[in-house]
Parts: sequence; structure tokens; C-alpha cells
Amino acid sequence: MPEHHTAPLLEVAGLHKHFPIRGGLLTRRTGAVRAVDGVDFSIEAGRSLGLVGESGCGKSTTGRLVARLLEPTGGAVRYRGEDIAHASRRELAPVRAEIQMIFQDPYSSLNPRQTVGTIVGAPLAIRRTGTASARRARVRELLATVGLNPEHYNRFPHEFSGGQRQRIGIARALALEPKLIVADEPVSALDVSIQAQIVNLLQQVQRDLGIAFLFIAHDLAIVRHFSHRVAVMYLGRIVELADRAELYGDPRHPYTKALLSAVPEPDLGTGDGEAQGRNRIRLSGDVPTPVDPPSGCRFRTRCPSAQAICGTTEPPLLPVPTATGQHLVACHFAEPLPAAA
Repeated sequence: MPEHHTAPLLEVAGLHKHFPIRGGLLTRRTGAVRAVDGVDFSIEAGRSLGLVGESGCGKSTTGRLVARLLEPTGGAVRYRGEDIAHASRRELAPVRAEIQMIFQDPYSSLNPRQTVGTIVGAPLAIRRTGTASARRARVRELLATVGLNPEHYNRFPHEFSGGQRQRIGIARALALEPKLIVADEPVSALDVSIQAQIVNLLQQVQRDLGIAFLFIAHDLAIVRHFSHRVAVMYLGRIVELADRAELYGDPRHPYTKALLSAVPEPDLGTGDGEAQGRNRIRLSGDVPTPVDPPSGCRFRTRCPSAQAICGTTEPPLLPVPTATGQHLVACHFAEPLPAAA
């Protein structure tokens, strides 16, 4: 196992992204969508962090902020110790090659007018890497790496299935030998039979090339299979973050417990369609709007254990007693570690 005390490849601290709401004749700002509202996490080289939560919780926005496809409203995104949160286009140029993204939709993320060779080779051409013949050879090598026939070089995206298109997107992300890949729900648009193939491919790429991943998904089973650590996000904030085994084996936040209780499990002969011993937690109400999130704990409006303090004080993300001591929970009733004397 890699050492966990080494400096992280990526550190995110107090990350915010507020999208303004404008209205009226003068299009004045009338409010803001607080999509990401104070997020902290880190990823070590060669490791993976899974980011999970319901739709609209800010997962994809967080990924785009890390890849600097969006500029943060506030906070820091430190890559190799350098804050790139508000870096200029020129300052970002050396980093662009090392942070790549795999998009959710393998259909809209590929230009239908370009051949596979042009799409995968675009990063190499933009950076003028090698000669034209060297770039063509590199593209064919990448196609073979992701399980496609190098002879597909001159075909167009419409000639491929969804899983094959996603492999093309992965090959494009690998072209510049990145150190970090943001995978934004890379299998959610694919058939179930294809999802495992793509996840296994990404794991193989990680093992062979030592790439770190921010793996965004809403499917907790896939995240459990892929990620070393898992962060649970709710309404723009992380409410729990822990090693995979600890989070799935001993969840501490009520929201995490509810998400895990909703994961389908096989019926082991009970005959009632429920997994034996399953205690299903059904959340009431809808996710509040990020335009005006609840005071105090944002989950309190749906939490079965909410009390008075939850409405007045927002719980910080603090460590709780575990075997590793790296289990963080934002809950007033999650048994935080005692303060040092």
C-alpha cells in the first residue's frame, strides 16, 4: 500500500462556485445558485477519490472547477503545491496537459465531423508534440491501450457504440500522459453490461500509468469498486469523507446511511424482495434549493435525527474515532475526536 503521509497531488480548500441569478429590466443580480459552497479534499498521486451524491449536489461543478473549466468564486485548488484556482490562461498552460477530463456523455463530447484519429490526436496537435507521423503512431497506440482497433483511426464517432465512444474519450484524455483525470460520471450514460468494462479499463489505466482520479458518480456500487477514498456531497458541501472500507462498513452521517440503504442487494431467500437484515432508510421531502439552502445543517430538513442545534449551527467536517483516524464527518452527533490537551 502507498504511504499516506506524502504530499497530495491535489488539494482543494474552501472551494466555492456561486452562479449569479439576474433579473429585472437592468438585469441586476438578484441572488446566486450556491452550487459548490465550501469543499475540502485532497488526492494523492496514483490514488482515486470517489465523489458521490444525489443529482444537483454540485459533484460535476466541483470536477469542472478542479479541471479549471470553470473559475471558482472562492477557495484554493492546489496542484503540486501551486494554487491554480485563479491562474491566467498562460499560467495554466503547463498544467493543462497534466489534468484531463473524461465527460459523462460519450455522444456530445466527441465532434461528429472529425475522425477518431483527429479527435484523439487533437491534444498532441495543439501542443505540437512530435511530427505528424509520430502523432499518428501515438494515436494508434492509444487506441490499442483502450481496447480499440488501431485501424479505427479513420472512422467517425457515429460508427461506434456508446461504450466504444467512451473508450475514444478515454484515449483522448490519455494522449498527453496526465497525472490527474477528472472522470465525470463516465459510465452513467452506458448500458449496465458495458459499465463494468469501462470501470475495469480505468482501473487498468490507473495501475499501469499511476494516474490519480477524481471519480464522480451517483452509483455507490461503482464507486466502491473503483475508488480508494470516498467523499459524500450534499447541497454543495461534503458531509462525509473516509477510506472506502470505513465509509461502506461504518457510515457515520445520516445522509450516507440513507444512500447506502438504498443500494440494491440480492434477496437471500427471504422471498419478500428485501435483502436479509436490510434496514431501508427512506428520506422525506425534496432536496432544498441551492439558491437558499437551510440554515445550520443543510441536511436537517430531511434528517430523521435532526435536533434544535442542527437548525442554528452548521457542523464542521471533523475526524471521528476510527482505526485510521482519517474518517471525517459533518454532523453534530457523529462522535468527533476529543480535542488535544
